[in-house]
Formats: sequence, C-alpha cells, structure tokens
Amino acid sequence: MKIGVIAHLKHPIKAPFAGGLEAFTYEITHRLTQRGHEVTLFASSSSAAGGKLYPILDDCSYDSRTGMRLKKSDLSSEYIAEHHAYYRMMTEIDAFELDVIFNNSLHYVPVTMAGVIKTPMATVLHTPPFYELQLATRAEQRFKNISYMTVSRSNAENWKEYISDCPFIHNGIDLNKWTFYPEGKQGNYAIWFGRIHPDKGLDTAIQAAKLAGMPLKVAGGIADKKYYSEKIEPLLDSNTQMLGLLDHQQLNRLIGEARVCLITPVWQEPFGLVVAESMACGTPVAGVRTGALPEIVTDEGGILVEPGDAPGLAGAMLQAIALDRKKIRNYAEANLNIEEMLTRYEKFLESVVTQHLALTSKL
Repeated sequence: MKIGVIAHLKHPIKAPFAGGLEAFTYEITHRLTQRGHEVTLFASSSSAAGGKLYPILDDCSYDSRTGMRLKKSDLSSEYIAEHHAYYRMMTEIDAFELDVIFNNSLHYVPVTMAGVIKTPMATVLHTPPFYELQLATRAEQRFKNISYMTVSRSNAENWKEYISDCPFIHNGIDLNKWTFYPEGKQGNYAIWFGRIHPDKGLDTAIQAAKLAGMPLKVAGGIADKKYYSEKIEPLLDSNTQMLGLLDHQQLNRLIGEARVCLITPVWQEPFGLVVAESMACGTPVAGVRTGALPEIVTDEGGILVEPGDAPGLAGAMLQAIALDRKKIRNYAEANLNIEEMLTRYEKFLESVVTQHLALTSKL
C-alpha cells in the first residue's frame, strides 16, 4: 500500500521521544516501511522515522532542550502555524496518489477537511475527546470519509457520544528492546518515569513512596515548570531521587531493578506505554484505577487503587512487590507486542482501502 502517515507537530518524530505518541508514530512508520509498504511521513522537518519524510512545519523554532517551540510576538503562534501547516498539507495530499491516509495528528484540520479530498483516511484517537476534535468529528460525520480507531476500550467509551462503537487496538512495544529482570536482581526502590506534568500525578507517587517507606527514583523531563515548583519541589527530600531524562539502556535497567513501578495518572489515560514498558521488564505495577489501566493491568501484573489515594497506593506498592515477575513478562509478550499491534493496524488500513474501492466502484 501507499500510506501517508500524518504526525502531530508538537515535537519532531525522532528518538529520544518526547512522549508516547512520538514513539508510536515513529515505530508504526518505520515498521510499515519494513513490511514493504510505501510510506510518506507528514511531520516537522527534523523528524527521522521510516519511509519518506514530507516536512510540513519547519523545526527551526524548536528547542530540543525544553521540548518547546519559540514563541513569536505576531500572529504566527504555534497554534496558527500548525493550522496552516495542516491546511496546506490537506490541499496537496491527493496529489501523492496514496491508497490511504493514516492520521495520528490529534488535530482538527485533517479531520475537518477529510470530506473534501478523494483519499480515504484512517484516524487514530489517541486521547479522550477535546473541544476542537469533538467539533471536527461531528462535522465529518456528514461525509463519512474517515474510519476511526482508538487505543483502548475505555477511550472508545469516552468517544461514544461522537463515534459509536469505535474499535480499538491496544498499543504495543518492541519487547526485544526491553530486558527482563527476574526475581532477586531488583534493587530496594520504587520507580516512577514519564513526563513531569500535572496529568501524570507524580506528587501522589512521592507521597505514597514515603508512606510505604520505600525510596523512589524518578526519571523524566519537566514538562510543566509551575507544577514542578509548586507541587513537586516541596515534597522532595532524601527519599526521592530525581534523575532527569535517561537513555533507553539506563531506563531499562532502572525499571528492571526496581521492586515496583508507580503509575499515577490523574486524567483518563487512553493507554499508557509506561505500563507496557514496566511489564516488559517484569516489574509489577502499583497504580490508579483510571482510564485504560484497569484493562491493561491484570491481578497478576499489579495492584490498582483510586486516584489520589496516597495511603492506598502505599499499600498497593507493598502488595505488588510479591507478584511473579516472570508471569508479568509473559503477559507483556502475549498482549503488548508491537508486531501484533502492527499486524492489526495493517489489516485495519487494508479494510479502509477495500471499503473505499468498493464505494468508488459504485459511482
């Protein structure tokens, strides 16, 4: 197939990844190319994934140290720049003669303009509904040129008001890149890793680790400085070690040697790659019962409590460390493998192309 992958434009699609969506887009583009498909990635200019890159936004204003684009005083803000980048792309995209557009942008413009192009589109809903995308999906229903997919049963339920019976495919990771650490090799500490942002609930994790009497190591970049200064810094003491951003090998070892991984989102987390990565290392999860976590974290993989319950999370930590790490790794291999995810997306894209050809042949 000739596939056009639309990326979001907050960050370049390249390692080290700013977040899970960048990792997803990179892997799916790279692996579809490996499987023999002709892939064009529509992304910002310094992206480096598989296939052919068609840059739609210049990364000259992107600061890799902060993960932010430099603000300008005129109307050429990040919001306006993204709008025009996607608009120009959509006016040109039919000329690429693609079989299907694989939209992972989280932006309203590709969805809004899907009805005025000839190429069929598959759109993955990586987040719960938000205002602009709600309006776009409702408007698009008149044209029916998009087939939707999401990443979990819980997120499909979140979108039910706008897209009924949305199918889902759980995310997967490359298990070959994550070394399993069996019982007896882990250190005497808990791990929390990810973006340091209000949505991720690091403050609850720090409080829980103190209550459990277990040192906590934190790996990740500060995505919200105000949250860090107001909510995290006052909690820091000798029990919590802030490690910043780590490379893959360092992170794998840190997770694998931990007794338990804390996962504490305070929003409707649509999936959570950190869950899959922890399980791939064999490290049990102590987390919160929100979003997709209850459908990914089984009783053999971790213990979940209500969001914001630091004492309950402390108790979950102490229970989770007794779980069988080999069973946790086996679960990841059976349910969170990126190759299985890719095969399902490949079939999804093929079905979109087949359906489109059937419709156009009747015209």
